[in-house]
Amino acid sequence: MCDIIGRYGVSYKPPTNHGIREKLLKQVVDKTDIKLEEYKDEWKITGCTIMFDGWTDKKRRSFCNFLVNSPKGTAFLYSLDTSDISETAEKIFKMLDVVVEFVSEENVVQIVTDNAANFKAVGGLLIQKRVHLYWTPCAAHCIDLIFEDFEKQLKVHETTIKKGRRIPTYIYGRPMLITILKKFTNGRELIRPEMTRFVITYFTLVCLYGMKTSLMTMFNSEE
Repeated sequence: MCDIIGRYGVSYKPPTNHGIREKLLKQVVDKTDIKLEEYKDEWKITGCTIMFDGWTDKKRRSFCNFLVNSPKGTAFLYSLDTSDISETAEKIFKMLDVVVEFVSEENVVQIVTDNAANFKAVGGLLIQKRVHLYWTPCAAHCIDLIFEDFEKQLKVHETTIKKGRRIPTYIYGRPMLITILKKFTNGRELIRPEMTRFVITYFTLVCLYGMKTSLMTMFNSEE
């Protein structure tokens, strides 16, 4: 970007705040809408999968992202703040049913959601109403639940994970230590565990094991 601005010369004038928020933003939105229409045309030909992704932010607010996948690729539809929505099967069913209606039922082959009990119930309700589509549990969520069982039911896993979490928590709570870490690991950073993704916790352990020598050298150093 800087190289292109330099080639333009000293007469270059950057866009105003108003220009970015109004004119340029509208151009990007229009371009995105055109791209989405191309995806919608594909859905009519090949069919598509609606994917539901629920997540929680650092303020413990709940959100749902809705995406549509087809051979052309994955398109983001919209996001909903579900903090005030009860996670009963009936409420979730209505939410997903609206998405199917938005995409058009004749285009939808399947809906992929979490594997929780309320979503299983929702899957049954959807199949009853929309007889031509399938409900499929998310494979990634199933794997995550398996790792959750490992941590909660195997004592050696629980103990190891608690110890493993202390290291990145200690390092990333101290800015100066992060700089020293990069020096001893040649710029690599540790994978930090997340409370909502148990698979990430095991990635953290693999990362700690791979950097074991570098971390021991760092903690034994004068610095």
